[in-house]
Amino acid sequence: MGHDHDHGLVSLNRAFGLGVSLNLAFVLVEAVFGLRAHSLALVADAGHNLGDVLGLLLAWGAAALGSRRPSPRRTYGFRRTSILAALANAILLLLAVGAIAWEAVGRLQRPVPVASGVVIVVALFGIGINAGTALLFLRGRKQDLNVRGAFTHMAADAAVSAGVAVAALLMQSTGWLWLDPAVSLAIAAVITIGTWGLLRDSVNLALDAVPEGIEPEEVKTFLEGLPGVVAVHDLHIWGMSTTHVALTAHLVKPEITNEDQLLAATCGELHDRFGIEHATLQIERDEAAATCGQAPAGVV
Repeated sequence: MGHDHDHGLVSLNRAFGLGVSLNLAFVLVEAVFGLRAHSLALVADAGHNLGDVLGLLLAWGAAALGSRRPSPRRTYGFRRTSILAALANAILLLLAVGAIAWEAVGRLQRPVPVASGVVIVVALFGIGINAGTALLFLRGRKQDLNVRGAFTHMAADAAVSAGVAVAALLMQSTGWLWLDPAVSLAIAAVITIGTWGLLRDSVNLALDAVPEGIEPEEVKTFLEGLPGVVAVHDLHIWGMSTTHVALTAHLVKPEITNEDQLLAATCGELHDRFGIEHATLQIERDEAAATCGQAPAGVV
């Protein structure tokens, strides 16, 4: 398992490195030609892509920190940095949306001529760069919110570049200069829609909510069905990182038997059934449960 984890980390580092390099080069190309062509849509997309580069760097740094070993002071290591990176990534993108929308509204009132041919070529190039980068993160997007954020943004970028190219073609044939800022507003809407889910999930993880895909009632029912267990209380399930889930619970078990074997088997089942990797279970007799301060519902 350790070898597979190391191999996965190397692959992820390679994907982040290649993604950052390709997109940073494209941002420079897009910004230079966008300014030369007087295309706000192209400059707006360059700003969006720069935000994604910073987001990729955040996610990459968090992935690297998350692999570091715990210490006496940081007993969980740096795993939580992946949650903070996902949250920062979402906030960064929403700030970029505001700047793009503000400039686009100004351009709608004062349209500027655009060199459509240059815009089309750069936008088509962007479709290839963004789609290729998205494919680098296609495999791990379901297991890691950080990777999902990278995939979502790159896939959205490919769609946005396609929109920029279509708008430039229409401007070339119709002369409608308002299409450039209008597409910029559409880009802002696409970014907002794509970022909202990432923002919601990262805020939930930062607040120690139960991660998506895990039903707490199902976990409680499983624990209540363990041999000799008559009740379960103080059940908490949260994300230690964007990929690791932790659990703590008090199991009320009047008769003491082979508890070590029960705990080992239960932790294995929690991992296999629910993907919970770090479980801490406390066994209580009836007397202890009656005086437990965490027993009442709603008490933390």
